[in-house]
Amino acid sequence: MNKKKHLYYRFKGFYPIVIDIETSGLDSNINAILEIALITFKIDKNGWLKKDQIIHFHIKPFLNSKINYESLIHNKININSSLRGAISEYNAFNKIIKLITKKMKKNLCNRSIIVAHNVVFDHNFIMSSIERLGITINPFHPFTTFDTSTISSFIIGQNILFKACKKIGLYFNMKYSHSALYDSLLTASLFCKLINKFKFKKKK
Repeated sequence: MNKKKHLYYRFKGFYPIVIDIETSGLDSNINAILEIALITFKIDKNGWLKKDQIIHFHIKPFLNSKINYESLIHNKININSSLRGAISEYNAFNKIIKLITKKMKKNLCNRSIIVAHNVVFDHNFIMSSIERLGITINPFHPFTTFDTSTISSFIIGQNILFKACKKIGLYFNMKYSHSALYDSLLTASLFCKLINKFKFKKKK
């Protein structure tokens, strides 16, 4: 089988990508994404789903966004620190969409599917950002998602991220939780393990 078509076949033309975000609050219309991490996937020569590329940005709050300081305590983000190396929401999303579009074309996929733990939260923020920025070519499916919380609950009986990781044999360090980068890496590893339990081959 053509390797480029393998990921396409496994997810019926959809390109899964793990996304984790840290925000300035819970309302996707008025609160800002402050950190975002994305993990892409590939299928190895033996048909196993593997993590591929990491994309990670710290983001400046958009103009007139609301900052909930309880959220900043929770995610330990100092929005005024120059050490964050934060870029604008516009620049971050332009880079993200260019990379995802390139990955989708390489794998012959026609739409990207957001994978996240409790995915509704992440999906709402991503869609709100894209709409606010006036981005006309949106690679993400408008409503279909893969929720690792739901999948984990069904397959291994755990829906909390660190408990699901522990149950499936992944080490989760609570010290680094609520970092978009760390949580996305663990979510991607969890997703791979869950999907690889049901590896299948294309019928000839």
